[in-house]
Amino acid sequence: MSDSLVIIPTYNEIENVERMLHTVLQLDPAFHVLVVDDGSPDGTAQKVQAIQASYPDAIHLLERSGKLGLGTAYIAGFRWGLEKGYDYIFEMDCDFSHNPQDLVRLRQACVDGADVAVGSRYTRGGRVSNWPLGRILMSFFASIYVNAVLWLGVRDSTAGFKCYRNQVLDTIDLDHIRFIGYAFQIEMKYNARRLGFRIQEVPITFVDREFGTSKMSMGIFREAFLGVLKMRFTPVKPSKNENL
Repeated sequence: MSDSLVIIPTYNEIENVERMLHTVLQLDPAFHVLVVDDGSPDGTAQKVQAIQASYPDAIHLLERSGKLGLGTAYIAGFRWGLEKGYDYIFEMDCDFSHNPQDLVRLRQACVDGADVAVGSRYTRGGRVSNWPLGRILMSFFASIYVNAVLWLGVRDSTAGFKCYRNQVLDTIDLDHIRFIGYAFQIEMKYNARRLGFRIQEVPITFVDREFGTSKMSMGIFREAFLGVLKMRFTPVKPSKNENL
């Protein structure tokens, strides 16, 4: 039995998912994986099912009917992980832009006292590899904007490689998380910070995907830009289920 669950949302990740699953399952300490697949037409879910037959206790699959958004995929995964009693619940991309080996360091940061560990490109020791300069600048200045508006205190505010202690996800009111793209990542950190949880950045190297197609769009950036302003003037309240 593992105390750690890695949630991996997928849409058309047939080229990456098998290698990703095998890589995560080889880590020490042991991690379990929940793949949340949004009806991938390329057979991603079927590939997961084939591998799952060999690891029924460690690989889990949640299939959804279509592209419902990254944020809703993670929230479905959070609920599943909380219900199953995992102590540490992770967000990670399937395309190897996040190095699975870094899961161990993110987990250790939470074991050592962090409530949320963020795999950070922009803290000391972090970096980005193989991204065009324009996208690096857009991401970097997006974090500056977020911190100017929200006083978040996280250098990589849009980062999507994270470990949460289960208490954090149990306390955040997941029913009232409104955004689905980059703004979702900001909103989760903002809620955690406002509810008094400790966020620690762990330096990582972010590598642009080798296979498959990026899901990034200008609509996602637009949501983040406007969403930050909405967050600034919306009170954050804990879930009614929280037990602090």
